Amino acid sequence: MAEYIDQVDREARKRALKVFQETFKMLYDQIARGEPPYMMLPKRTLANTIYDEKRKLLLLGPEKLKRSFLDLNESKKFMQTLLMAKIIYEALERDEYPTIRDLYYRGKHTIIYREPGGRRHEENTWDEQRESDAVIRDIEVLTGLLREEMLILSKEKGKVVGNMRIRSGGDVIDLSKMGHGAYAIEPTPDLIEFVDVDAEYVLVVEKDAVFQQLHRIGFWRRHKAILITSAGQPDRATRRFVRRLSEELKLPVYILTDADPYGWYIYSVFKIGSITLSYESERLATPSARFIGVSMTDIFGYGKKKPYLSEKERRNYIIKAKDADIKRAYELMNYKWFQTKKWQIEIKIFLDKKSKLEIEALTSKGLKFLADKYLPEKIETGDWIE
Repeated sequence: MAEYIDQVDREARKRALKVFQETFKMLYDQIARGEPPYMMLPKRTLANTIYDEKRKLLLLGPEKLKRSFLDLNESKKFMQTLLMAKIIYEALERDEYPTIRDLYYRGKHTIIYREPGGRRHEENTWDEQRESDAVIRDIEVLTGLLREEMLILSKEKGKVVGNMRIRSGGDVIDLSKMGHGAYAIEPTPDLIEFVDVDAEYVLVVEKDAVFQQLHRIGFWRRHKAILITSAGQPDRATRRFVRRLSEELKLPVYILTDADPYGWYIYSVFKIGSITLSYESERLATPSARFIGVSMTDIFGYGKKKPYLSEKERRNYIIKAKDADIKRAYELMNYKWFQTKKWQIEIKIFLDKKSKLEIEALTSKGLKFLADKYLPEKIETGDWIE
């Protein structure tokens, strides 16, 4: 198998192996000194998640936990962590590309032991994948490596098209020549090299169907955009890819979602990170991302701003909000990053009207309306929310 591994992957493996060796050497040193082995990990809890208003990122706070082999409350987690680290390390050495599901099965087994009196016991390493997934996240925190940097694969979800060439796996891929399809963002986006790009901004579309429509009519060609879809809640690879386009190529990033609390939360995941992965926000989030719509003020207007929809169109297109939507809106109001003046206006209009709108409603006015009026007009006039 080794002859098929390209040089970029080889270098990534070397880096990851070195980090593992340096990280877990501390346990060897502790044992060599006759000390009970332990690890110090940042706490991945809601209480230890903070919003850095200056950097506009969700980050892990300073609290740490001590995971000790001799602590009955932590010993199983300690052993799970070492078991998973061993499995990942061996996969790196063997030039393998495990998925998180593979890792779950590789570590899943039953340990049988007996008490001094002879009573037999069985203990599973883990019962469900959520347990092994949590251990992988602990290893990410402990080593400072993303699982993608450990060459752990996941299902491809995000897609991209645009006037851009990338190098992946030794091949140069022209993202402007994807036909009616698009390039599936690979699960190891840091191994992609940006060869050249001719674009003025990045447009991230929540919905794959709308992405396909915009792609088919050549939106990205006419407006010099890199067009991306997250196909709903974004996966890590898509978030990292968007972050790299912003950080390395200095391209403005605009997010287009449905006009509802779930769409707005998708925007915030791109912008400031997620609570679950707050320990990786510095590499996954794009603090400069702008919300371009669909907004409540686009639908109903506000102050001097005129709505994009007529009263008749509103009656035809808006959808009554469900209880879950309303509950989610109240949750967003309490998040610090949604407590800006513009976002408070959006959420209050939503709660007052108890109505939401899908992006597709704008295409009902004609796809050209969305592609050649709504989106370009909002970008040109600066009618977005940050």
